[in-house]
Amino acid sequence: MDIVTSQMLRRALPLFTALAVSVLILTVSSILYLGREIFVPFALGILLSFILAPIVIGLQRMRVPRILAISGAITFASVVILALGFVIAMQVTSLVGEIPSYRITVQQKLENLSQSAQAQGDGPFARAARALEDMAADIQQLGAPAPAETTGAAAPREPIPVVVQSEQSIIDTVTTVVTPLLHPAATLGVVIIFAIFILLQREDLRNRFIRLAGTDDLQQTTAAIDDAAKRLSKLLLFQLGVNTAFGIITGCGLWLLGVPSPFLWGILGGILRFIPYVGGIVGAGLPMLLAFAVDPGWSMVIWTAVLFLGAEAVLSNVVEPVLYGHSTGLSPVAILLAATVWALLWGAVGLILATPLTICLVVMGRHVPRLAFIDVMFGDRPALSPAQIFYQRMLAGAPQEAADQAREFLRERELATYYDEVALEGLRIAHEDVARFAVKDDRLDTLRASTLELVDDLANVRTSATKRGSKHLTAEAAAAVDAAGPDQQITRVVQRAEDLRPEWRGKTPVICISGFNALDQAVTAMLSQVLDRHGLGSRHVTLRELQETPPTAEDAREVALVCLSFIEPLSTVHLRQAVRRVHRVAPKARILVGIWRQRDPAMLRELKRRVHADALVTTLNSALAAALEMSGQRMVPAPSAEPKKPDPADATRVESAAVPA
Repeated sequence: MDIVTSQMLRRALPLFTALAVSVLILTVSSILYLGREIFVPFALGILLSFILAPIVIGLQRMRVPRILAISGAITFASVVILALGFVIAMQVTSLVGEIPSYRITVQQKLENLSQSAQAQGDGPFARAARALEDMAADIQQLGAPAPAETTGAAAPREPIPVVVQSEQSIIDTVTTVVTPLLHPAATLGVVIIFAIFILLQREDLRNRFIRLAGTDDLQQTTAAIDDAAKRLSKLLLFQLGVNTAFGIITGCGLWLLGVPSPFLWGILGGILRFIPYVGGIVGAGLPMLLAFAVDPGWSMVIWTAVLFLGAEAVLSNVVEPVLYGHSTGLSPVAILLAATVWALLWGAVGLILATPLTICLVVMGRHVPRLAFIDVMFGDRPALSPAQIFYQRMLAGAPQEAADQAREFLRERELATYYDEVALEGLRIAHEDVARFAVKDDRLDTLRASTLELVDDLANVRTSATKRGSKHLTAEAAAAVDAAGPDQQITRVVQRAEDLRPEWRGKTPVICISGFNALDQAVTAMLSQVLDRHGLGSRHVTLRELQETPPTAEDAREVALVCLSFIEPLSTVHLRQAVRRVHRVAPKARILVGIWRQRDPAMLRELKRRVHADALVTTLNSALAAALEMSGQRMVPAPSAEPKKPDPADATRVESAAVPA
């Protein structure tokens, strides 16, 4: 193949990929639509098995045989479903019989609204009033006698007796009544059968799914899928419990208010609540319309709205955060998109199943690498890493957005952890782009200024004394907290004046000096802020400022520690010269060198040997530990050796403690 053909194929590859993905999506959608009679019961069976799995596992732990545990759970679920169906049928029958009696009330209300609107002039309200008049006239004609019967033009005729002979047998009558019930009953039976077999073959199905997902790391894959199944079962069970409570509360409240068929609206409200955003509105709208038709006044409508709003507010803001947090794991756009797609494929049932099915897919995508694209598309986790998001916001000149997320992060973690795991990681990415001249001129100035503004914004922010758990945070902040891992022990140490050595008790015993790199100043500002927060007064200056105004021995008399901060030093020689200058100006001061980009352990050991500094560090936590150990009269605990999480990018990070003087 020649070079020209190869280049053309390479250029056409994205188009071929897009076409292949489109064909795949259309094929899968067609299969789901045409096979909905099979897939809908199967999906319901999967969801029912996930809901019943914790019950079955609990019974098995009580030494109940597996068959009996599954039979008991399935029987309980079947009885509940049939009871709900019976209650819905009875309520609907009662409601249909009462609807004609509400005609007069609705007519009077519409006439009153029409008169009120007409009194306001000939504007939009007047046009609405004419529409209400027409509606009232239509309602008034409901059930009215036919014109021929009211004019009296024709004399009443004598009734003619008619004998009706039905040729249908009892079997035909029974068939007419039973036939509409066969399809729901058959669907229910198929759902129960699917659920039974899924519960019976739970381990076998898990192993087959692991085989499809990949057996490269069998232990990790098994643990991930088991964890996903448990989390999903608990989530669906909690949702079912919360929505059931919502239905009971609203049903009893409507019964007390006198709304007809209250338990019908409670059941429908609980079911519709599975549909995010729209379900609650529809569930409240139907009983409000009925209250409008029943009550001559407006109190019943108002109290019905208050009932639904109050129940929704309590469950959404109090109960759900305690059970599983605000988030279902799906982004709002994904929820609406999933509801639209599943409703298009499977109708009303698909609309109700949309959120649970999408949750299943997203949970699997988070634990199975081959399905990770589903989590990226529909999950509420950020598509970029916390460090990448930080870098992007600094480039875009949006430090306020980063500061808002940082405040969320600081409700769960310390400032040093945020700077190390989010900000410093983002600046390392930025340095790579700066080194290859991808960021320069105005964009580089924006990056530096935004980072410094963020540091200033966080100067007075304090971490929360009570940690509430990452599930109470926004999705982006929770992802950053999870990626950062736990705080190191050193971040909780704050030196008091009486704990410091005498030479460290000045106003600013620490001077942080940044290098010539465009990002050195930002990292040095973070270091100075962290040290100051932990009881070590500090200020930061740049090497350029020191060259313009060289310090004297008198200026350095109260300096106990000098921190030389570099994203990446120009060379080892340059670094050694900087250390020598500090020794000449402040011979009694300790020297700490921070090389924030360096990850190679061998290179760090060589630098530590050749650079005569008291400490050589690569993270702000290790710099804090070294400074606290140098300054304290008592020993300060070293940074925790507990790993935050296995991350290949952090495999070579070295944190050097202070070298004894």
